[in-house]
Order: sequence, then structure tokens, then C-alpha cells
Amino acid sequence: MKVKATMNHRALRQLSNTQIRALVMTADAVKTEVMNAAVVPKQTGELERSGHIDDSLVQKGRVKLVYDTPYARRLYWHPEYSFRQDKNANARGRWLDDWITGSNSTFAKKAFQELYRRLNRGTIQ
Repeated sequence: MKVKATMNHRALRQLSNTQIRALVMTADAVKTEVMNAAVVPKQTGELERSGHIDDSLVQKGRVKLVYDTPYARRLYWHPEYSFRQDKNANARGRWLDDWITGSNSTFAKKAFQELYRRLNRGTIQ
């Protein structure tokens, strides 16, 4: 029995490129979810505004949600602080825990699957 298989390299390349786009879009969706949940401590809003997506390692399949202020690490790792809740009702330390191990831990996976499927509409049947 002989089997002949041909690879559609253009479609494979498109799938790889779509993975990268979907990964960045997923990170942005997580950032939006965090902002909408109002869990980032807020006094002037600088910490919340400093949140951005670091996609420097996207080719290796890694993106990061970064809060880039001098005090971000201190506030994140010290949930015992008393955070103001007049501006962000759910403000707390370790504000990303819900999306890492908590109730929203499957959000990123589901978002990636949906975005990848949507971006590849027509390529994958």
C-alpha cells in the first residue's frame, strides 16, 4: 500500500502566524477583563494605566501582562495592605490571581481557542 501526502505549506504558515496574533489578542483580552473587574488598586490611576502587553517573546509563544510602575510589585505581593475601594470596588493585592489559579483561570485558554478559531475561519474546516 502506498500513501502520498502533500503538505500545504502556505496554510501551515498561515496557521503559525495566526497563533501569534491570537496569543497577543488573548493577552489583550485578559488585560481588558482585569480592567473591567476593577481589581487593580487605584489612587491616581497611574498603576492601572501602566498595564501593557509585553510581546517581545511572542515568537517563542510567550506574552506578559506588565504593570510598569516603581510600586507595582510592592502592591501586588502585599495583599495585607488596605486598598481604597472608592474608585475600584474590588481593588486588592495579587489582583491577577483570579486569572492565574482562581475562578477565571480558564478564561485565557477559552479566549485563545475562540480567537484562533475566528482568525482561521476558512483555513480550518
